[in-house]
Amino acid sequence: MPRTLEIKEEIEIPDGVEVEVHGEGRNREVIVRGKLGEIRRVLDYHNVLISTEGKKVILKSILPKRRDKAMLGTYSSHLRNMIKGVTEGFTYEMKLVYSHFPVTVKVEGDQVIIENFLGEKSPRRAKILDGVKVSVKGDTILVEGIDKEKVGQTAANIEQATRIVGLDHRVFQDGIYIVRKGEKVL
Repeated sequence: MPRTLEIKEEIEIPDGVEVEVHGEGRNREVIVRGKLGEIRRVLDYHNVLISTEGKKVILKSILPKRRDKAMLGTYSSHLRNMIKGVTEGFTYEMKLVYSHFPVTVKVEGDQVIIENFLGEKSPRRAKILDGVKVSVKGDTILVEGIDKEKVGQTAANIEQATRIVGLDHRVFQDGIYIVRKGEKVL
């Protein structure tokens, strides 16, 4: 089977979004600016070339191997998520579920504090990453931001803070769970 000489992918840059590529090789940084803010990310895989031409970002790999094709697809997804983040942002909706003890959730600084979970005396804590906003309205918790990875990791931190160990999960279903990611209902 003959090997492809070059693979190329083009991503349209919408109006109001600016994409810059700085550096080469291991020091390459991509900056995406839009109405909601700016995201910087180092995309440093050596065999994927990134450039901008007009209103397009061009990803290219010359004499690609299997890993090069995979990295090109990964970088393409990262860039699409960065563009979506600075134009629309990302929102995760979480639900607080409890049946045994009344739980209170509040935000203090860069932490989410979960008090009286399963009747425990000491509160459980979850870290909020930079650039992510967490708001609590009753039993609904909204996690919002422009960086998809930071929003997702913050939601995972909150979910993991209420993980139950050593008790029957069929009986103790208390916790905070992700119920919606953007438009996608889980």
